[in-house]
Amino acid sequence: MTSPLALSRLLEGRTNAEREAALARYLMSRGVPFARHPFADFEARGENFSVDVGSADRVLVLIAHHDAVPGSPGANDNAAAVGILLQLLERVAQAPPARARVRFLFTGAEELGYLGARAYVGDTALGDIAGVLSLELCGIGDSLVVWDAVDRTPFLERVSGAFQGLGLQRDAGYHVVGRIPLFGSDHRAFAAAGVPAYGLTMVPAAEAEALREFVFSPIRGAFRYLLRRPRPFDTYHTARDSGATLEPGALDATVRALEAVIAEAR
Repeated sequence: MTSPLALSRLLEGRTNAEREAALARYLMSRGVPFARHPFADFEARGENFSVDVGSADRVLVLIAHHDAVPGSPGANDNAAAVGILLQLLERVAQAPPARARVRFLFTGAEELGYLGARAYVGDTALGDIAGVLSLELCGIGDSLVVWDAVDRTPFLERVSGAFQGLGLQRDAGYHVVGRIPLFGSDHRAFAAAGVPAYGLTMVPAAEAEALREFVFSPIRGAFRYLLRRPRPFDTYHTARDSGATLEPGALDATVRALEAVIAEAR
């Protein structure tokens, strides 16, 4: 089974059009049936791709955007997340869940205000969705963060329970934090439509306090960390976001965490 790190190289260092095409070619080459969702407006055009595994009525949506900001290789943001979901897709397809259907959603134009996700939400029936996690910056670190967790929902409780089932302790092995003021991701398109939806990120536990200040006090944090942002934001949206910075352990841990979430989904 191909590792998430190797799979992330399908996208790293390519233009967004090339990343999108490479992902579609990979799914076709593996014989994976997937749905295309084209979108276009005055900002950009592109395609979302989705793959459903399982036949249950309730749907768990896992998202990884396939685009990157211009000038960045886009390894941790967000080829790593795509690699994670591609490996997870292969693993889940071997033993589809009985209590939930898993939708692997690969979105475009996330860097343009979640354009692909917003178009998808506008065109898709959402009533059967139990919850959404969008993966961002999952290739560096040893501690999971569920963010934009403003409301306590049954889905959020199941995610926390899944992590605890892996032996992770809250505020150590994983964190649950409220709405982040400056940074965002595709889950916000679903949350705006009333669906329980959160971001999922991997961070270095040693940087937890610095990261908290950086993301929750963006103006003060920008001045304090002017010379070096805390990891993983030191490479975020820069030319340094290369595959050489990714940590295989972080990618593998995210896969295991998502497998646990799928086992708890219903």
